[in-house]
Amino acid sequence: MIRFSTVTKKYAGSSRPALNGVDFEILRGEFVFLVGASGSGKSSCLRLMIKEDKPNAGSIHVLGQDLGSISNRKIPYFRRNLGVVFQDFRLLPNKTVFDNVAFTLQVIGKSRGFIQEAVPDVLKMVGLAGKAQRYPHELSGGEQQRVAIARAIVNKPALLLADEPTGNLDPATSAGIMALLERINAGGTTIVMATHAADFVDRMQKRVIELVAGQIVRDERESGYGNTAALPIVGADATINSTGDHTAAAAAAMAATTRPQGIVTASEQPQIIETTDIVVPTPVFEQVDEITMDAVPEIPSAYDTGEIDDLGDLSELFGMNDSRPVQRLDKPAFQDAPAASGEPEPLTKPQVDLSSLPLTERLRIQAQQRAKNTGNDDQNVGPVR
Repeated sequence: MIRFSTVTKKYAGSSRPALNGVDFEILRGEFVFLVGASGSGKSSCLRLMIKEDKPNAGSIHVLGQDLGSISNRKIPYFRRNLGVVFQDFRLLPNKTVFDNVAFTLQVIGKSRGFIQEAVPDVLKMVGLAGKAQRYPHELSGGEQQRVAIARAIVNKPALLLADEPTGNLDPATSAGIMALLERINAGGTTIVMATHAADFVDRMQKRVIELVAGQIVRDERESGYGNTAALPIVGADATINSTGDHTAAAAAAMAATTRPQGIVTASEQPQIIETTDIVVPTPVFEQVDEITMDAVPEIPSAYDTGEIDDLGDLSELFGMNDSRPVQRLDKPAFQDAPAASGEPEPLTKPQVDLSSLPLTERLRIQAQQRAKNTGNDDQNVGPVR
């Protein structure tokens, strides 16, 4: 099914190879976990399997084909027999669940009748039978990953590659995804999965290939995640001697993890600085439990409501309880009939009781009277000619 023969892959700008002389073979129907720290070479293996990258040395055979002999024109036809599941789902946001799954079949030229039959079947298999018309943004993370899995297996591929399919999911949702992948494998599909999910690897007890710094340090059937996978990758200048036995590298890695997990030594404890100089911040405002009349400032005598001036009392000055509309003075009644002497009497304005008028009217009349008495006329405003 898959065979790597002394495969080496080195990326530009890196001082060490991503894969260094890797050899392994995966049989049809197997479920294989690729484990190791970030940067150990797991994703590089998957990219080489789908011919997304080319090795610098060695040969790769997938599904009986030598990938080195496949031309670029034939790569899409080769990938029709593969299913790929990514960590970030890679769904089409403007298409429904049904259309996302059907898109794979449309690209390879399947008929409309085949699509209408195959898509509902695979959605039912992954537990999304009632959500065919939903859009990706209407689904949870676990449901989106199920759509991605349905899209990968709708064409019934012989090989399914999964790169961290549970990396963005919570433990409960991840357990459902792993159970689904196990059911797919039970149907005869070969699965190769790169993962950091140690608990699922330990629980499922499948074949485990462990990579450290681009080299295989462990290849065991019915195994668990192991202790060495939790180690950081080997530095850029440090490599494992490929001519020697890999056992020495694995033993060195195991020795670094002999200390039981969860125990922190004294040297690793954070330093605690003790001090007795506790500074209590001074409150900005003093707390007052009760407001007394002593705290109320005195009202100046000029504003004493007991004194009545020509403007009325204080409450009326500020417009309180003054709901009466403004009243205008009636025009004075002129005497049309001449006097007995035959000469008209001078016109006079009627006397008005100011106390009966509203405040605003009294203010206006008083202002007019003051202007008349002082002889100032503020109406003529402008430059002096």
